[in-house]
Amino acid sequence: MENKIKKEKVCFFCSENINEIDYKNTETLRRFINSYMKILPTKRTGTCTWHQRKLANAIKRARIMALLPFIR
Repeated sequence: MENKIKKEKVCFFCSENINEIDYKNTETLRRFINSYMKILPTKRTGTCTWHQRKLANAIKRARIMALLPFIR
């Protein structure tokens, strides 16, 4: 079995120089939820912890404003 070199994931928001995550931008938020509408963890998405917290709050706000569904 070969040792595979894992590529380091880079935070999407840091690379795009985005400081504030807008809850109204549902296209961006949909990238970070799975088909069951659960928030994907940092290990899967590669976001840094600061942006992961902001992202979770934005997704929760979008759900309450009915821009994103709670469940499938």
